[in-house]
Amino acid sequence: MNNHKRLYIGLLFASLTVIALGFLGVYNLIRFQDYPLFRGITIGLASIFLLGFILVAIGTTAIVATIIRAKNIPSFEGLIRIATTFLFPIAVRLGGLFGITRERIWASFIEVNNYLVRTHRNLAIKGRVVILAPHCLQESHCPVKITTDINNCRRCGKCDICGLLELADQYGVTLRVATGGTLARKIIGETRPRGVIAIACERDLSSGIQDSNPLPVMGVLNRRPHGPCHDTRVDLNRVEEALVTMLRGG
Repeated sequence: MNNHKRLYIGLLFASLTVIALGFLGVYNLIRFQDYPLFRGITIGLASIFLLGFILVAIGTTAIVATIIRAKNIPSFEGLIRIATTFLFPIAVRLGGLFGITRERIWASFIEVNNYLVRTHRNLAIKGRVVILAPHCLQESHCPVKITTDINNCRRCGKCDICGLLELADQYGVTLRVATGGTLARKIIGETRPRGVIAIACERDLSSGIQDSNPLPVMGVLNRRPHGPCHDTRVDLNRVEEALVTMLRGG
């Protein structure tokens, strides 16, 4: 497990520790109250919390086990999703307290997610994978509107949309361009893919991956030589690697 993965995994376990300590502190403050009804409610809520905590802890442990084994554990996939959904926002806030930027945490989460996706086999088939690209990849002065129809692209080579179209043609997948999260969700709803290769910044990728669960999404970070959301680029080799993984599994 490399350092990028360790960051997010470490924050997940740190989040579990903080939650456990917080629960113990609150429980010790109220468990000695003399009101029987109050004590009964406290014990009931504590039992529910403990059950949820155990499930989240198992899901977190399953993430680590999957990475170590390099093979998915189908029976724990639901718990992994629960752990990610519940702990991810806590991990981001906890990392901020230690001076870790959100971008680093988001990037680490994306790498962990991509690795988990790689552990699956027979993920998708040709025609059922969508490459979802952000509008900012298009050359900013280009007059052609490609969000409504990607085939409007003239393939002039001034931006990476041309290269993505070539990859889509080569591997028999769909390429769509979105202007934001709302359109991206609409595209996924319309195309109903078996897998998605998403290109975006750390923030948009991390939120998109979570929103799309349980649909497998592999994230590829864009490059921002001119700043965010303006004439961005993408490493086409990394997109192709993600495509091969998604189509062949593993």
